[in-house]
Amino acid sequence: MKFGHTIIYVPDVAASLNFFEKAFGFSRRVLHESGTYGELETGETTLAFAAHELGELNFPTGHVAAHDSPQPLGIEIAFVTPDVPSAHAVAINAGAVELAAPKEKPWGQVVSYVR
Repeated sequence: MKFGHTIIYVPDVAASLNFFEKAFGFSRRVLHESGTYGELETGETTLAFAAHELGELNFPTGHVAAHDSPQPLGIEIAFVTPDVPSAHAVAINAGAVELAAPKEKPWGQVVSYVR
């Protein structure tokens, strides 16, 4: 078994694809003609976005809309780069909200968090 993909339910699939293209340099694999599902070309794994309407179909008792949640959800999607501060700045300039500025962890890894 291997990790297949991550799907993030969002209010605007096309806008989410555009953001990840601008902020992180990914290219678009597909945007369904309905506009409710799209994927980015990320290598061996797939990063996908689905409209909240699909979430309502898949989760009949409801789901938490990440963009409306006052706190970050208990999930992260990690991207690896040799220059975290520059990548962090590009993401902020593309419209991300900073959750944690770049910081070196005790084990030497530099990390930052954006939403």
